[in-house]
Amino acid sequence: MNAERVVGRSVLAIVFAGLIAGGAYAQSQDPATQQQDVKQDKKDIRNDKKDLAKDRADRNADQRDINQDKRDVKNDKQDVRQDNRDIRKDKQDVHQDNKDIRNDKTDLSKDRSDRNADQRDINHDKTKLAKDDSKYGDNSAQAKADRKDLRQDRTDRNADQRDINHDKTDLSKDRTDRNKDVKDLNADRKDRNQDVKDVKSDQKDLKQDRKDRNKDQKDINKDKKDLHKDRKDLRQDRKGHK
Repeated sequence: MNAERVVGRSVLAIVFAGLIAGGAYAQSQDPATQQQDVKQDKKDIRNDKKDLAKDRADRNADQRDINQDKRDVKNDKQDVRQDNRDIRKDKQDVHQDNKDIRNDKTDLSKDRSDRNADQRDINHDKTKLAKDDSKYGDNSAQAKADRKDLRQDRTDRNADQRDINHDKTDLSKDRTDRNKDVKDLNADRKDRNQDVKDVKSDQKDLKQDRKDRNKDQKDINKDKKDLHKDRKDLRQDRKGHK
């Protein structure tokens, strides 16, 4: 007999002896102890099922939070894009308002110059009319021409004054529009900045919820292993009880 056969037979003998000893131990166990083990195994299984159900509920809640976070991130990004469009539009409005204000100031300055020139003409006409009345008489051709010039210059002066008043109204309106557009611009910038913060916050929440979901999934996997083990223990204890 060679050495390999001797070793092989020795191993088989040890395994057989272990099985006999295990069976003897199982048979020698107190039935009350075996029944207590079965009862404990059932309790462990119930607890495992509760843990599994709770962890699944937590996992599902986390998944719902993840889905909501994704929607929030998407909506906030859309808000940021809309805010940027509003900001660009507000900038254009403010630029146009400032352009209108500059034009109003130019028109106002020109109309004032025209009105002042007309007023100088009126003053000149009055002086000339007084001289011609004195020199040629009230009904002279010179005096009649002076009065005609005076009426025309007054008409021009009054028209220029109306233009000035209109320019002032336009200037005031355009300044009001510009101030309103500046407020809109500032408000839209504030909204955009807040939406950017919301995006970052939602992305942070999304990252955390994913971590929580993954942790719950690990707990679920562990619960399944525990449940499988406890069921196996229950089967073993039931066999020993028999």
